[in-house]
Amino acid sequence: MQKKFLLLALALMMAGHLQVKAQDQDSTYKKFYVGSSLFMFGNFSKVNNPEYIQLNAGYRITPKDVICLEFKRSVYAWPIGIPFGPDFDGPGLNYPGHARILAPTIGYQRFWWKGVYTSVYALNAFEKYMDENKKKIGNGFTLYMNFHLGYQFKFFKNRFFFEPALGVSYWPVRTKVPESFKAVEKRWNNYFIQPGLHFGFNF
Repeated sequence: MQKKFLLLALALMMAGHLQVKAQDQDSTYKKFYVGSSLFMFGNFSKVNNPEYIQLNAGYRITPKDVICLEFKRSVYAWPIGIPFGPDFDGPGLNYPGHARILAPTIGYQRFWWKGVYTSVYALNAFEKYMDENKKKIGNGFTLYMNFHLGYQFKFFKNRFFFEPALGVSYWPVRTKVPESFKAVEKRWNNYFIQPGLHFGFNF
């Protein structure tokens, strides 16, 4: 039994050494990254400006496994479950006011083949609700679970990357939403399908 344990430990050590050696031989491999999202360009909109900020930071545990932290801030004035189409941001469908969110997020990303990846993010949105006169009417919390399927494109010897993806957001927890906001959003689902447009710098 002891001999089997020693052999197993030796095999694990050799596997780890080979992986580190392979990483060292790849001069383009980078452990860390910082980035954001192309959704920031939405801040140029003159209608329902989201005042969107997103900062991402990640660490590659292995070439295939990544953990990341994100921070998001935004403003929204319409039910978050409205799908893209004629109803999205349509007249008469907005909240009687707006919500501001601060959302620290933790995520995990797994690369499967070349640049193909899946990821899951837990977004903790602390929300401040404002009425039409910009008066605060309450605070709330929403837990968003975001799932992505995408592809990472690398540029300039892996210094920069771009990750277009198809994403699904689902919110299993949503608390203390004002009744006036609930009345508007109750007809919509508690999930939303949207693109992911992350980009970043590796170092």
